[in-house]
Amino acid sequence: MLHRSKAPLRLGLAGGGTDVSPFSDLYGGTILNATISLYAQATIEPIHQPKVILQALDRNERVEFGLDDDIIIDELLPLHKGIYKRIRQDYLKEPRGFRLSTFVDAPAGSGLGTSSTLAVAIIGAFVEWLKLPLGSYEIARYAYDIERVDLGMAGGKQDQYAATFGGVNYMEFFADDKVIVNPLRIGHKYLRELEHNLLLYYTAQSRYSSTIIEEQQKNVRNQNEVSLEAMHRLKQQATDMKNALLTGKIHDIGHILDDGFNHKRQMASGISTPHIEEIYQEAKHAGALGGKISGAGGGGFMMFYCPDTAKYEVEKVLSKFEGHIVRYSFVEEGLYTWSI
Repeated sequence: MLHRSKAPLRLGLAGGGTDVSPFSDLYGGTILNATISLYAQATIEPIHQPKVILQALDRNERVEFGLDDDIIIDELLPLHKGIYKRIRQDYLKEPRGFRLSTFVDAPAGSGLGTSSTLAVAIIGAFVEWLKLPLGSYEIARYAYDIERVDLGMAGGKQDQYAATFGGVNYMEFFADDKVIVNPLRIGHKYLRELEHNLLLYYTAQSRYSSTIIEEQQKNVRNQNEVSLEAMHRLKQQATDMKNALLTGKIHDIGHILDDGFNHKRQMASGISTPHIEEIYQEAKHAGALGGKISGAGGGGFMMFYCPDTAKYEVEKVLSKFEGHIVRYSFVEEGLYTWSI
């Protein structure tokens, strides 16, 4: 029998970075995000052999080891190994042979929450296989603990919860890792208009988000006034964008994104680059009202708000760069698991 799971990647629409400690612990963080039709998928196939096989099919990486072998976390599939190590410790009294295969629809370092979404998908496959008593909040928190604590990967909290819950969510983050997910009931035509006007562009440049996030954390600890003010502004924008979506003031979102892009630059160096600045200005000259770098910045995906039919002209202008447009739609369903 095969035990499968899929979890959606997300667009961080506003408030990005305020879910990262210590800012969220000191001031509270606020994020608005929406899941899209790009996924991380995982399949567990029990095998009648005394070994474990872990493989990432999109990256052509594979490792196998015996049931009683020590699990060494290194550069080869650290997330797969870290999750299995924790599952084995917490839930597997008797190790069993299996093959875990994963695939992600976007490259690592793209800014769509790929690592955390993959973590949620892998955990989901184990939940399905072992019938683990974990609800949505528990799965998201489990993924966060493994990534941030066990494996020491720098980052925030929004991605694990977006992947688990799905849909458009207004999320609040507090001290002691307290998280509240508020699903938004947005008018269907407003959400479809946002989907029509929001262009998703892959810059063809990956980046290590951990480096940018670590500098952001340092700026908060050192009470860097410019960085802190920028983060407070981004936090407020999550509320502003939520209100714009709920009341149908869709074009306001373009201006909110533009203002956010200007402030996000100030959170840490490396968030923007000369190449990103050139892409951004070209898109605006072609009719985009605003946009943002997805995730921590430095590369990966960008998004642009293009009113009416402006996205077609923006698309033409961006074609001169080495990146490409990615088609998507918003999806409501989060982590989904099944066996067959």
